[in-house]
Amino acid sequence: PRGLAGALRETFLNISELEHAVVFIDEVEEIAAQRQGEPPSPLQGVTNELLKIIPAFREQPGRLLVCATNFIRALDTAFLRHGRFDYVIPIGLPDEEARTAIWARYIPQEVAADVDIDALVEATDGFSPADVEYAARKASQQALEKAVYSPAYSGADGQQPPVAAGPSTADYLAAIAETRTTVSAEVAQDFREDIERIARL
Repeated sequence: PRGLAGALRETFLNISELEHAVVFIDEVEEIAAQRQGEPPSPLQGVTNELLKIIPAFREQPGRLLVCATNFIRALDTAFLRHGRFDYVIPIGLPDEEARTAIWARYIPQEVAADVDIDALVEATDGFSPADVEYAARKASQQALEKAVYSPAYSGADGQQPPVAAGPSTADYLAAIAETRTTVSAEVAQDFREDIERIARL
């Protein structure tokens, strides 16, 4: 951790030599965690260094710093003070419009007209994009398995086996029912509270 603070400082010094720069730090809670405890954690030195770096970075023209976290409550309170970041933008679970677009991406064109997307959107309230993708792929897999193992597909009567077009609404709804959401109701509620308390748009 002590070496990380030095590496962080050196990295931003190198960036300062560039004419323009966009810096993206993912999972920023790893280096800007809430400072606490006695004696201080070695990671607190990293947080301290980042808190000093940001104002200096902002003073330079042609610079943009973007940080992302799934655990905004873990961030040091000084990290989110005015003057360090102009915007704190919450990106939560997809709303109805977003889920409609996500479902449209995963439903095969051959069956899209026959699938009740509105029912899928309603049934996936609280789903993350990854949850929707998982349910869509599960439905496709189950529909294929159902078609392959059906008597009609065996070609026992000498006829060419039919080609399965894709999952039905029922297939999707069954897959949705079997999908465990990755974001709990408690975490979603915490996020809504954080939006009220922290968000700056």
